[in-house]
Amino acid sequence: MSELIINLDSVNLVSLWGAQNENFEFIKNAFPKLRLVARGDELKVLGEVVEQKIFEESFNRILDHATKFNSLSGQDLEELLHARVVASPSLKKDKPEEGAVAFRGEPIVYGPNGLIVRARTANQRKMVESINKNDILFAIGPAGTGKTYTAVALAVRALRNKEIKRIILTRPAVEAGENLGFLPGDLKEKVDPYLRPLYDALDDMIPVEKLKGYLENRTIEVAPLAFMRGRTLDNCFVILDEAQNATDMQLKMFLTRMGPTAKFIVTGDLTQIDLPKKTQSGLATAVKILENVEGIDVIHLTGSDVVRHKLVRRILEAYGDLNN
Repeated sequence: MSELIINLDSVNLVSLWGAQNENFEFIKNAFPKLRLVARGDELKVLGEVVEQKIFEESFNRILDHATKFNSLSGQDLEELLHARVVASPSLKKDKPEEGAVAFRGEPIVYGPNGLIVRARTANQRKMVESINKNDILFAIGPAGTGKTYTAVALAVRALRNKEIKRIILTRPAVEAGENLGFLPGDLKEKVDPYLRPLYDALDDMIPVEKLKGYLENRTIEVAPLAFMRGRTLDNCFVILDEAQNATDMQLKMFLTRMGPTAKFIVTGDLTQIDLPKKTQSGLATAVKILENVEGIDVIHLTGSDVVRHKLVRRILEAYGDLNN
C-alpha cells in the first residue's frame, strides 16, 4: 500500500470539505478503493499507486474550483468527479443509476457563486457544436433534457464573448393562441408567468444586478412570440422556447425575422402540444421541411438526456415519451 500526501494550505477547508464535512464524505464514497485521512491542511491518501494517480487528477480539479470560487456544491463535486468515471469505467462500483448523466462537456459559462454550466449529455454537446456551425438549430425532446437551459447558456456565452450585442428569448405566451387580456395586471405582469423558465435559466448564469441592468437596457429581452412580428432580429442570439405551441404561420413568421448576423435556436417537445385540436404544430412542420436545409440543424434529445431528478426519466418512460 502506497501513501500520497496532498497539501491543502492554499484552500479554504470549510469550502472544500463542506460545513458538516459532507463534501469529504462524498469524495470518500467516490473512491472506495482508497483510504482518505484529512488532518489540518493535509490530506493523506492510502492505496494502490494507480488509484492514487486517478484520485490526484480528480482532486486537483476540485482544489482548483474551490480555490477559484471559494465554494463547492454537491453538483460541482458530481461534475468534477465524473470525468474520472468516464475515463476509467472499471473503477465504478456499480452501473450508473438509471437516468444518470453519462457525459460532461467543457464549461459553456460560469454562473454566480461558482456554478459551472456545461453540456451534461452527448446530445447537449451536439447542440454546442452545432450552433458553432449553423445559424439555426432545432432542439427537440421531452421535458428535463436541458434544451432550453443549454440554449440560454450558449446565448449568454455569445454575449460575454461579444459575438452578439443582444439576447432575445421568446415563447408562445399561452397554450393556444396568445390571448392575454383576461389576465390581471399590466402587460409585463400578464406575460411574465409564461416566460418564467427563461428567467430562471438567466438567474443561474448572470449575477442579479447585472441581469437587472441587461433587462432594463434591453441587452436581454424576454417577450412573447407575438411581439416578434414585423421585426428584423440582427446581431443577436434568439431563442424560441416551447415552439411546439406555435402554429405554422407563427413559426414561419419567427424564422423569417432573422437578420444577417443572428443565431436562432428553437426548442420544443412534440409530445406536449397544447394547441387546439386540428391545429398543426408549427414545430412539427418546420422540422419536417427544414431538416435538410444547409445551415439548419435538428437535434433530437431523448429520455437518456434527462438531467433533472432521476424520477423524471422514469415518469417519461411510464408515459411512453422516453424515446420520442
